[in-house]
Amino acid sequence: MSAQAESLPSNTPATDLQVGHVGINVTDLDCSVSFYTELLGLELLNRSDDPERAYAFLGIDRQLTITLWQQSRDRFDRSRPGLHHLAFQVSSREQIEELEQRLRARGATVLNGGIVAHSEGSASGGLFFEDPDGSRIEFYAPDVGDRPAPSGSAPACGFF
Repeated sequence: MSAQAESLPSNTPATDLQVGHVGINVTDLDCSVSFYTELLGLELLNRSDDPERAYAFLGIDRQLTITLWQQSRDRFDRSRPGLHHLAFQVSSREQIEELEQRLRARGATVLNGGIVAHSEGSASGGLFFEDPDGSRIEFYAPDVGDRPAPSGSAPACGFF
């Protein structure tokens, strides 16, 4: 530990903390790269097809967003500890509606029946779905119109 870190009180917030990227284990790199690039619009920044070290780096405007690692044999198991879901904010309900159409056309698993409010009376909401390995993803916007809240007053993003 650095001397600077040792001098900070334990309750001092890391004000410069930002999420850099999210890494996801996948079973089939080709399938996952296709899903994230074609459906979600991420760009392929780098890739290795080495059977022992297969991975792909995906991003937005050349900025790394998601790393995919082909090192899993089974689908995501929500009963085990780990990433709950990955959420992306977009600016409009129309963007989420377009994404929903693309997901449904591809046969992706869309949860909660479609676009929903985050909670009762909330203008914000989103679309919850699964990637090819069952990892849960959310696209949300500040205003999705009058939509049902699948979990009542509890956060929709917490219970899907």
